[in-house]
Amino acid sequence: MIREGLTINISIIKAAPEHTEEISRICSIGWRQTVQGIYDEEYQAKNVEHWYNHERVLEDIVQGAYTHVALVDGEVAGTIGGVMTGPSVSEIFVFYVDENYRYQGIGARLLEAFTMEHVEKGAREQYVSVEEGNELGIPFYKARGFRQLDQKGRYLRRIG
Repeated sequence: MIREGLTINISIIKAAPEHTEEISRICSIGWRQTVQGIYDEEYQAKNVEHWYNHERVLEDIVQGAYTHVALVDGEVAGTIGGVMTGPSVSEIFVFYVDENYRYQGIGARLLEAFTMEHVEKGAREQYVSVEEGNELGIPFYKARGFRQLDQKGRYLRRIG
C-alpha cells in the first residue's frame, strides 16, 4: 500500500480493549459522515453518544461485536464488527475506516478477515444494512458482490 509516496504497514488484528478510544473516534466521525445532510445535529449527537461512547464500545469489544481493527504503523485506522445471526448467516453491524486511510485497501482487508472468520463458522450468506445515500459504503459493498434487497438499505451476498 502506498500513502503519499510512502509504503505503509497494515495489519488486521482482533479488536481489544486498548482500541476502545480509537474505535469510538473512528465510528463517531464515520457515522456522522454517512448521515450528513440527512439527520440534524441534535439527533447525530444523541446517536453518537448512545452507540459510540467509550463505555459502550468497550462493552461491545469484550462481547465480540467489534471483531477486527486495521492497524497502520501501529495506529487504529479502521474497524469492523458483527455476529453470526443464524447457523449460516453473517451480519455486519459496524464498519468504518478513518477518512485519512480510505481508498488504500484497508476496508477490503477488514471485510476479508471478518468474512473468513464467519465462513469458518459456517456462514453462507452475509448481510449489511447501509444508510440510504451512503456514497462511501454502498459502492464499496456493491463492488464486493452485495446486492440490494427489497428492504431499504439491506444488502446481501453469498459467501462460503
